[in-house]
Amino acid sequence: MLTHSVFFKLKFPKGSLEEGEFLQGAAKLASIRHVRNFRSVSQLSSKNDFDYGLTMEFDSQEHYDSYSQHPDHVRFVENFWGKYVADFMEIDYEEMV
Repeated sequence: MLTHSVFFKLKFPKGSLEEGEFLQGAAKLASIRHVRNFRSVSQLSSKNDFDYGLTMEFDSQEHYDSYSQHPDHVRFVENFWGKYVADFMEIDYEEMV
């Protein structure tokens, strides 16, 4: 099991139209084949500058690679990510058993 997480800060203020557009666009990623346990999260602490996160799981690296190359994901990156995100940190990990 591979978990893909990305934490980010938007260029636009909380409650803005742009924030809503971005989060709605991100939610559609959950419907891409092989995405499991998709979650949009909001930062609660002040330990970093990121406001939001997206996390999802994949059964294998191959499934994650398929997601990364999926046309809906590519469109999201082109139409939203580059235009709306001010800063981010991506973490991909697997459980140690």
